[in-house]
Amino acid sequence: MKILVAIAFILIFVSLGSALVYLMKDKGKSNRTVKALAFRVGFSISLFILILVANHFGLIQPTGIR
Repeated sequence: MKILVAIAFILIFVSLGSALVYLMKDKGKSNRTVKALAFRVGFSISLFILILVANHFGLIQPTGIR
């Protein structure tokens, strides 16, 4: 489970970095920045759902606040 979460975080950061590159390179003339940010949002939502499902099935355990 830790590996899946780490991969999801890497995908989120790569998508954010590519959006920055497209923003600087295209200067707003194409939709590549918007697509990269949309993928980032999709990856973030997928990670959130993955964590909820893993918690529901007992693959991860909440530790609580001490």
